[in-house]
Amino acid sequence: MFLPAHASSEPALLDAYSDAVVRAVEMVGPAVVKLEVANQGSGSGFLFASDGLLVTNSHVVHGARHASITFADGRKARGEVLGDDPDTDLAVVRVAGNRLPFAALADSSVVRVGQIAIAIGNPYGFDCTVTTGVVSALGRSLRAKSGRLMDDVLQTDAALNPGNSGGPLVTSRGEVIGVNTAMIMPAQGLSFAIASNTVRFVVSRLLRDGRIRRSYIGVAGSKAPVPRQLARHLALAVTSAVRVESVEPSTPAAAAGLRERDLIIALGDRAVTGIDDLQRLLTEELIGRATPVTVLRGSERRVFVLIPWEKLALDRD
Repeated sequence: MFLPAHASSEPALLDAYSDAVVRAVEMVGPAVVKLEVANQGSGSGFLFASDGLLVTNSHVVHGARHASITFADGRKARGEVLGDDPDTDLAVVRVAGNRLPFAALADSSVVRVGQIAIAIGNPYGFDCTVTTGVVSALGRSLRAKSGRLMDDVLQTDAALNPGNSGGPLVTSRGEVIGVNTAMIMPAQGLSFAIASNTVRFVVSRLLRDGRIRRSYIGVAGSKAPVPRQLARHLALAVTSAVRVESVEPSTPAAAAGLRERDLIIALGDRAVTGIDDLQRLLTEELIGRATPVTVLRGSERRVFVLIPWEKLALDRD
């Protein structure tokens, strides 16, 4: 009796898939930890350096100075929160130790839709839980709890549940391509991870400054359409802008002369079509730098020069 070629190869294919997942879990699993914060709940994280540095979600540890850490082998330790960034939902925690198992951050720019994705974490307190799936989409945008839009988010159908937050999303080679951050309930198969390249950048800044430095101009605004006739008359490339709803006194926007009802259409040489565009442009690089802002005021296009402040410096005052 002869079996079809596809039937005879199925066990080998299943074994290869299983072996790949098992090897990846054996590589990364020892680096995954459970974090618990008093009166706040628990989540997951993983060591990314052998000297005790680990990454997790901001929403797991935000507002706390310390967290209780449980390693994969059951050992417990006290971790110090070095910094967190709610806008990217990432945080860095340090735990005492040397030559600890860690998982390396890969280059997420080479991730492809359809490749195996393995999530490791502690959902509902069940330690060292593994789920698998594929990377189902790239370049998603996701709203952080702070209200800011997170870009370059990976979408996967690997099942995530409360408690998976902060755990690694890894390839079949055991490379970390993302930090698990959210799922959409009650949707099935829609989970998201912050891309590892974003993680690498944010972690470096949190270790350097304890925060992510962003610029601030002092306006509250909303997305608004640009009148078609005015757009044609001024040969504008944008059809929407940020309408200034209010200007905080004694801020860069106030000093530059911005007013309520102005329509912001550009910051520097970059177009602004909505509040998310404006937030993306208010980066560390603009702090203290004279920056032109182009607005529509009535039927006129006007350019003002403002000098953005550091946002968190204002928040601490």
